[in-house]
Amino acid sequence: MKSDRRSFLKSAGSLGLLSGAGASSLAGAVPTDLAAPEGRSEELPSKVILLSIKTAQGESLGVKTPHGILDVRHASALLHMRAPLTLDAMLQGGDFRALAALIRKAEGTPAARAAYLDEAHIRYGRLFQNPGKIVCIGLNYREHAKEAGEPVPAIPILFNKYNNALAPHQCTIELPTHVSTKFDYEVELLVVIGRTARDVSEADALDYVAGYCTANDFSARDLQLELDGHQWMLGKTLDGFGPIGPYFVSADLVGDPGKLNIECRVNGETRQHSNTANLIYSVPYLVSYISRHFGLEAGDLIFTGTPPGVIVGKPKTEQVWLKAGDRIACSVGDLGELTFSLA
Repeated sequence: MKSDRRSFLKSAGSLGLLSGAGASSLAGAVPTDLAAPEGRSEELPSKVILLSIKTAQGESLGVKTPHGILDVRHASALLHMRAPLTLDAMLQGGDFRALAALIRKAEGTPAARAAYLDEAHIRYGRLFQNPGKIVCIGLNYREHAKEAGEPVPAIPILFNKYNNALAPHQCTIELPTHVSTKFDYEVELLVVIGRTARDVSEADALDYVAGYCTANDFSARDLQLELDGHQWMLGKTLDGFGPIGPYFVSADLVGDPGKLNIECRVNGETRQHSNTANLIYSVPYLVSYISRHFGLEAGDLIFTGTPPGVIVGKPKTEQVWLKAGDRIACSVGDLGELTFSLA
């Protein structure tokens, strides 16, 4: 984990966007030559760490800064500036320039100080609420395929989740014990598409990625594997079975997505530990492969697969399925630790 943190801090430079970083000027965290635009732009977000926060006025896009979390909804009202109020709106509307302009203005305007919040006291909302597509990749680590008793896939295995599965950082998943009893964790790197991608090359694929998140492809293994025909979609897309967060980190701050430590802990015990270097099919390959079959649009999500260590991969005599009261913590590089509990 330490090597990932050093590389992330190096790529971020002196922006001071990470929690506990120095008090660098926020003006250096966004392009300085942007005015609030009119119309859609396919410019990718840069040098930002974003989140969703719940406020009395509704959910709002938040920006992690050296001064605290900038509540975009509040800042937009205080400064009388248009800005996207959700991550979906920013990505799908191509509205990063408006957000960058608001961040710049808030940094230099005393009247905007009330829009900065202490992250310790915020409530997290769903980072994504209405993506066009949620694409998932199965068996994308060799050791995970081995523990599952499956051959290494000759091509990427694609399946899907739906928007009802999306859940925020610090959520509680209500286990649907009336339909399933075998609940399992799957920490994953989430790829967020930033512009329309159709039939793109592997060499160019990362040019279409807006950023990354920590995610968990929560699973009901009996529904997925024990029903006739193996019902992957059914076992993967029950309500709340896709926690994501706490942050969206722009791709330029992450650098190479193939060099990130990835880990899952249950009640403090490490269950999964690997590195995205061990992906069978890399992020560029996946973006290219998917885009050759159907178009990817801004705001679409790709769950890239989970490393070994899942419960279903253990001998049946050692399988202790997740239960109410368990707490799950997931981390991918320095994208932020995603936590959630079960009830």
